[in-house]
Order: sequence, then structure tokens, then C-alpha cells
Amino acid sequence: MNFDKILSIAGRPGLWEIKAQTRNGVVAQSLVDGKKLPVNIQNNISILAEIAIYTYTEEVPLREVFQAIGEKNNFKKTISHKSSKTELEDLFQEILPEYDEDRVYASDIKKIIQWYNLLVEKGIIDFSKEEEEANQEEENKKEESKKEN
Repeated sequence: MNFDKILSIAGRPGLWEIKAQTRNGVVAQSLVDGKKLPVNIQNNISILAEIAIYTYTEEVPLREVFQAIGEKNNFKKTISHKSSKTELEDLFQEILPEYDEDRVYASDIKKIIQWYNLLVEKGIIDFSKEEEEANQEEENKKEESKKEN
């Protein structure tokens, strides 16, 4: 699944997949229960491909953080997002030792762990950039083919 099509909507639990574009926004489908929801441009949405985690030296894309969690857990579910703050921070310290503890809060770590587990539950376990680029190229070819017809 393309990370450019998965989003988080403020005030709504879980992750959502963009299904269609409308004049005023998008139609998103919940990865949790499959319900569809119109999301307009006034909603505060975050596309997973655009989220990065602060470290002391750079910002690490969320995809790379998911990849690191996956490699540590053989691309199976990790600890629960309801685990203690200490457990969550210890896990994050293992997978991203350079994360900026002053700018990455426990609530951020909790959300990242929750999202990772949800994606794994839905069978989305390839977080590599190459997979993303291959999917994007395939979509571009389909669109070009439609334009030619």
C-alpha cells in the first residue's frame, strides 16, 4: 500500500486510506473498521509519507522507523501501545537511539506503535522505499494509459 494514500485524521482513531478525491477533499476509508468518511480540506490530516521523527542530527521518515520496528520484530506486531511509558521509550530507544527526547513525546511514540501494529495487522509489512517507488511507477503508468485511451 502506498504511504501517500494512508493518513491520520485529527480527532479520528486509527489510520485511513484515501479512496477518492472530491472537489473539497477526499473520501477516506478506515483501516480499522472499513467505514468511509468524507474529509474536507478544513480537517487536520497528516499523510504518513510526510511524517518524520526528530533525531539530534536529522529527521527520520516514519517509513524508516516502521522498517526498524519491523526488522526488530520480524515484521510481526510489537508491544502494545498501551504499554507503560518506560516500555515504549525503551523500545523506541532500541530502534532509533538518536531520537530527540525533548521533541518526541511519549504520546507520539504511543501513536507510532499503534499505527505500526495496525499496519501489520492489515498485512502491510513492507515499509521500504523501493516498494513505494515501484507502486508509484505502476500508478503513473496506469494514469498515462488512461490518458492515451
